[in-house]
Amino acid sequence: MDNLTLEQKKVQFDEFFMIAHPIKINIKLLSNDVALPDVDQLDEVMPYAFRIANEMSTVQSQALRPLRGLSDHASDLVDYLNLQTRKIDLMMSYILQQQDEPDTRFEAVKFGGGGLVTHHHTDIPVGTNAELKLFLTEEAAAIFCYGEVITCQQAEDEYHIAFIFNRIREEDQELLVRASLHLQTQQLRKRSQQRN
Repeated sequence: MDNLTLEQKKVQFDEFFMIAHPIKINIKLLSNDVALPDVDQLDEVMPYAFRIANEMSTVQSQALRPLRGLSDHASDLVDYLNLQTRKIDLMMSYILQQQDEPDTRFEAVKFGGGGLVTHHHTDIPVGTNAELKLFLTEEAAAIFCYGEVITCQQAEDEYHIAFIFNRIREEDQELLVRASLHLQTQQLRKRSQQRN
């Protein structure tokens, strides 16, 4: 990604579906002399709560997979385990919310698998790197990654900043894609109910 042109980064950013939905984010701008870790080194620099949340999510999905084939034979067991999973998700969501830093908190207005768009009180030069924490409350999840500013446009008394993810784990990118599609499904259902 580092050797792509700005135009190529914008194309890559636009390849992913984005949903207009507010999420809490933390943005820590990095100076130009800070070297970003390689993607395979993200686990080493990532706060511990983000690492264990991902591992727990993986374990949960693997644990429930064998039960899907049992269908009616174990529906009560599947329901019970789904409730237990929900309890764990809620606890992890609480733990991850403790990673939210009020002094670096902003709100993304759109997000997807390729990046996010946020409002910011000052302009940020294109090419600036940042450490990002995304808090997906509806999914009881949070993501730690790095992003690069690819656009900065003034809108009245604030700026709309687009970050492309330039260091993100594949599983976290997949989580963002699933979350954006899940939220879109909820929005469509809500719209359909309002019409009826």
